[in-house]
Formats: sequence, C-alpha cells, structure tokens
Amino acid sequence: MKNIAFVFARGGSKGLPKKNIKLLNGKPLIQYAIELARSSTRIEKILPIINFLIKKNSKIIIISHIGRPKGKINKDLSLKPICEYLEEKMNKKIKLINEDIFRLNKKNLFKDPKDQIIFLENIRFYDGEEKNDLNFSKHLAGLADLYVNDAFSCSHRAHASVCSITEFLPSFAGLQLETEINALKKVTSEIKKPITCIIGGSKISTKIGLIKSLIRKFDNVIIVGGMANNILNYKGKPIGKSIKEENCKTIIDEIFETSKKYSCLIYYPEDVLIGKNLNDNSLAKELSDVTDDDLILDIGIKTINKIKNIIEKSQTVLWNGPAGYFENPNFANGSYEIAKAIIQKNKDKSIYSVAGGGDTIALINQINAVEDFNFVSTAGGAFLEYLEGKELPGIKALN
Repeated sequence: MKNIAFVFARGGSKGLPKKNIKLLNGKPLIQYAIELARSSTRIEKILPIINFLIKKNSKIIIISHIGRPKGKINKDLSLKPICEYLEEKMNKKIKLINEDIFRLNKKNLFKDPKDQIIFLENIRFYDGEEKNDLNFSKHLAGLADLYVNDAFSCSHRAHASVCSITEFLPSFAGLQLETEINALKKVTSEIKKPITCIIGGSKISTKIGLIKSLIRKFDNVIIVGGMANNILNYKGKPIGKSIKEENCKTIIDEIFETSKKYSCLIYYPEDVLIGKNLNDNSLAKELSDVTDDDLILDIGIKTINKIKNIIEKSQTVLWNGPAGYFENPNFANGSYEIAKAIIQKNKDKSIYSVAGGGDTIALINQINAVEDFNFVSTAGGAFLEYLEGKELPGIKALN
C-alpha cells in the first residue's frame, strides 16, 4: 500500500508572514514537515527488526534524529511525530523520553513493566553525538545490553550512536541494514554481467569518484540529467543556457581515460527536449539545433531508445538520478521510459535492478513502482559512498 501524506501549509500568517518558507538552519520550515512525511518509508523498514526483538522478549530503546539542531534542543525538530507514527503502525504504546539523557540509567528507563519500547528524543540535541564523543557514547551504551544498527542511511557518519557506541556493547547489524548491504553487493562485488549504470544529477564534480569507481566494474555508464550537459559541452555540442559546471575539463578527461583503460562504454544524450524556462512546454531537438536561449531539460526519443536497448541487453542495472527535470511533467518522459524499461525486464526476471538517491526515489514513487525494482535504497550519502568503494564508519564499527 502506498502512503500519501498531506502537508498543510498556511501561507497567510499575520504574526510571521510567509513563515513556511522562512529558513531554519538553512532550510525552509515546510521542508521539515516534508522530511517527516518522507521518513515514513524508513520507519516501516525497521519494523521487521523491532518485531523480531519483541518476539525475543527484548526491551527496546530506539535512537534516531531529524534535521541538524547542532547540539541544541529545538522543539521544531522533536521526534514526537515519528514516535506517534510508529506507535500507530505497531498498534503498541511507545514512550518518548524527553528527559536529559545524562539523567537516565538502565534502572529507571523501564519503570512501568508494561513498557517494551521507548523512543529517545532527537539524539542530535546533544553535541556529543556528531562529535562521536566517547563519554557520550559510553553513557548511551550504559542504558542497554546490546546494540543493533539498522540504519544504513546513517552508517556513513562517524557519530556516537553509530560508531563509538560499539566499543562498549556487543554490536550487530539489523535486518534492514543487511538487506541494503546484500543488495548493493550485487552491483559492486557479486555482479552478473553485462552491468549498466544510469547516473544523473546536476554536478559531475560531486560524482566523479563514484563514476570512476563504477567504470572499473561496469560495462556501460550512461550519463544523463544536468551532468550530461558538461559532457556535451566538452564534446563541442551547443547546450544553450543549460546548467553546467565551470572548469570540469580535467574531470571529464579522467572519465574517458578511465573508461578506455577498463573497456567501459560511456553514453550521453544524442538528442534532447528543450524549453525556454523550467515551466515551458517541451520541444524535441537534435543537438546541432540547440540555440543560445535553450534549456536542455530531458533526453530525446533517440537517446531513450538507445538506453532501452542497453537495458534490454543488461543483466544488472543501477540507477541513480533522473534523466531530466521531471518535476515538470513535460520533461519527465525520459525518466519514465527508463523506469518502464527496467520494470519490464524485472517482470521477465531477467535483470537485477537497484535504484537509489532522493530524486530517483521520488520519481519511482510518483509512478508507484517501488515494488517493481529488486531493491530501492532509502539511503542518500551512504548509498553513494558505498558504491564509490568507501569504507562506511558505521559498518566498520560492527566488524
């Protein structure tokens, strides 16, 4: 069942006009409500480990966070809504502990014998969390008998509740964390070939490490989205006023040199859809016809067909990043066609498909297709760093 969340945003506040778009810690207030709604997917994914521990008659302490309160209490970033959501999903009373963690001990946590699950308030209210402070993690560890990390999405962060806590307790991977790792192994180490990566996003510089790492193992790397504009510009193709990065020639040189060394084929758009602005209607163009006032906002039909043909010949596909500005339906076709091609291969059980990244997940959710992929990662930074071959502090701490 798909969850649909309504985020009601009143725009006419007299006390603080336009308060929903006022910045708090660098983000508009309404963004926190949206993140709470999106977090429901991650909440549901920890239900199996909670239910497993309940069957073992365990008392459970849940540690989590939202936002970046920078070590200070911020009522707008309370975990109360998440605790209430989990309580509703489990049909079980869950106590949110607002008390200062340093006043808690193992004896007073579960005073009521009926309490089986407690939720600690936002762990980032304590500056020792992000500092990976040993004294803070030692106190946390003193509240329990063992530790389970079921948050792959946080495992790239060297924080107290992710890393140093394992120095003081027997520590284990949770069921969801194991699922994530096992799925990603199939696109990094336990690969069925041919293997293809479709990678998008706006900045090629932020993903150069990832691209170079994938080239060493993949047969095909398809670059789409804003990143592709840098390739087109490098190749001397007109891109109009489309988004691109400056001074990335060296980066692109590295991509093509690495691909040649490892016999990986690099693909980029052959034709495009353009608009004069982000809200425009789409117009199909050959690359040679792109003018100075055009914005490239999606891939064209020739490119779509080429990508579909590559997917058809692949046994493994990794997808990270949409093909265009899918927020405007006029420029969502390329991304939808990629999704449909992967889904069709999945139905035939002739491919293993992994998707990840916030925009990719949002797009897949738009077409209600999460269950049509072999695995959709809820992680962001951890997902990319694992694929890049970096050692994740949270995973290392469990070994």
